Amino acid sequence: MARSTRFRPTLTILSLFFALSVALAMIACAPAVTGAETPPTLRVGFIPNQAPDRVRAQYEPFREYLARAIGQPVESFVATDYAGVVEAMASDKLDIAYFGGLTYLQAEARSDVYPIVTEIDRETNTSKYYSAIIVRADSPYRRVEDLNGKKFAFGDISSTSGSLYPRFMLDKAGFGDFTNPSIFVYSGGHDATLAAVVNGSVEGGGIEKRIMERAFEAGTQPRDQIRIVQETLVQGYPWVVRAKLDREFVDRLTDAFLKIDDPELLRLMRAVKYTRVTKDDYGEPRTEATRLGLLRR
Repeated sequence: MARSTRFRPTLTILSLFFALSVALAMIACAPAVTGAETPPTLRVGFIPNQAPDRVRAQYEPFREYLARAIGQPVESFVATDYAGVVEAMASDKLDIAYFGGLTYLQAEARSDVYPIVTEIDRETNTSKYYSAIIVRADSPYRRVEDLNGKKFAFGDISSTSGSLYPRFMLDKAGFGDFTNPSIFVYSGGHDATLAAVVNGSVEGGGIEKRIMERAFEAGTQPRDQIRIVQETLVQGYPWVVRAKLDREFVDRLTDAFLKIDDPELLRLMRAVKYTRVTKDDYGEPRTEATRLGLLRR
């Protein structure tokens, strides 16, 4: 008994040391507390679905509105390509970003983010809009299948309606390898794809229909030079926030979108109004982007 009693304090100290080591390890491995940050200046990112200067000018009235609505400074950021906005969000250089579905999913794969709202589209009156495959109006090609082996332009490789969904439509029509540079090219943006089809440098292209319509309305491209071969609905561009942002602050941001009622601002934003969205609303692009090699998880 005397021998057992003599070792008991040593065993107790060892047990306490072990428990303390485990506790410290658990603290070190625990995820950072989320939902606590309120930025003094809100940093807003936009994907360059058109020329960056055009995007920045288009959304300047929105930046001004948002600053008034939340009562603090707002800075806008437009990268030179889609990947630049994803990178900025993943490295916590942005607080909220206007992504396409695919760029949102790419950001989601790299960082803790989630969508809050998207616009109700003016053409469909739903949260979805159209991606289209287009040819010149005088083209002999009438079906998607007719474009097999013909030179085709996507927009940015990370564009939802300019890359993912055109690829989805081509894939359904039996197209195979999308990596052949003599057939498939990337214009960098929807306006560039439209110009490439109009001037005949490619025989078909994938484009966001409402951006094409805006170009027609502005007179920058002739409507009578283009024919749509096929179109499909796409879940709307999500506004995406970092999960580290304070939840009450995110509620204020969400409320600012839902309360937009200025007809001119809504027209500039291509919206009738805004509606809430969740991660589950992007299940189809998540599945198809993974299947078609545009999203690696």
